[in-house]
Amino acid sequence: MTNQTFKSGRHRSFLAIHWPLLGWLPLLGLIAWCCQRYHPISILGDWKLSALFEGPARTAATGFTIGRQAFVGTGSSQYNLLNDFWAYDQIKNAWVEKASFPGPARWGGVGFAIGDKGYIGLGMDAYGNRLNDFYEYSLITNQWRRIADFGGTARLSAISFTIGAKGYVGLGDDLHNAKDLWAYDPDTDSWQKMTTYTGPVRVGAVAIVIGTLAYIGTGSNQGENLNDWWAYDPISDLWLRKHDLTTDQSYLKGRDGVGFAINGKGYVCLSNNTDKSVWEYDPVTDLWSTRGVFEGSYRANSFGFSLGTKGYITMGGTPSGSLYNDLFEFDPSIPQDIP
Repeated sequence: MTNQTFKSGRHRSFLAIHWPLLGWLPLLGLIAWCCQRYHPISILGDWKLSALFEGPARTAATGFTIGRQAFVGTGSSQYNLLNDFWAYDQIKNAWVEKASFPGPARWGGVGFAIGDKGYIGLGMDAYGNRLNDFYEYSLITNQWRRIADFGGTARLSAISFTIGAKGYVGLGDDLHNAKDLWAYDPDTDSWQKMTTYTGPVRVGAVAIVIGTLAYIGTGSNQGENLNDWWAYDPISDLWLRKHDLTTDQSYLKGRDGVGFAINGKGYVCLSNNTDKSVWEYDPVTDLWSTRGVFEGSYRANSFGFSLGTKGYITMGGTPSGSLYNDLFEFDPSIPQDIP
């Protein structure tokens, strides 16, 4: 009986001492929930709205960058295909219209730059014809001239990039989906066939240049979104298999996304029609990490580029027919607040 009384006394003593604290638990839980709900999580990679594009809103435009300027044109507006051409000046944060693209109006073309010259070609015209023509733009004279036609088959939704003094174009939709790669030499105005892409055929892939290598991936093949990732070395003309995208990186899979490089890292987003996650690729570790979300409206077939330490996404459209003329600037060094 004595032991029972002692235990009962201990129990009453514990409750008597701690009951005031226990009474606060529901309130403490509510405070913790509020903190989690209303105090955002910070992750590097922030977006801000920049100068609105001054031409018609469009999708599937193309272009290139030279110095601190991005040149963008062609594409599809709500009612027709376009051949106007514009330059965005990063220092002035302003758009200026340039000489119109001289070829047939088109969508789904490609572009690249070598020195102070830019190049645009391929795509599809208003009659559904796939194109293989190419044109050179001079930054100095603001004039165009036609150059040698693309060495491969006519196509749209291909990839393009520049390494050294040559431009590279390949993959894409040539009715059968292609996997060839061609290099353009401006000194000889000629195309040379390079080693065929080792991965599956695909359309709507992204290409990012980091250092002396080009990294290619995403895209689709006959409706299947692909998860492989490759590097191309133009010096040895070899394709190098990298780590495939994993299950938790499934939002990277898709076509018609945007890719660009900043400070030795690659960035890919908007390749999936249900997600706006931004992914950063580190070529040193061959690994991906998330960098927040794109803070504009979801879109596909946008035009993405980088100037200095900033990345940009402009234009694009949705399956429902919405078209955009906004321009968003991405800074990977600034935290983004995610609710």
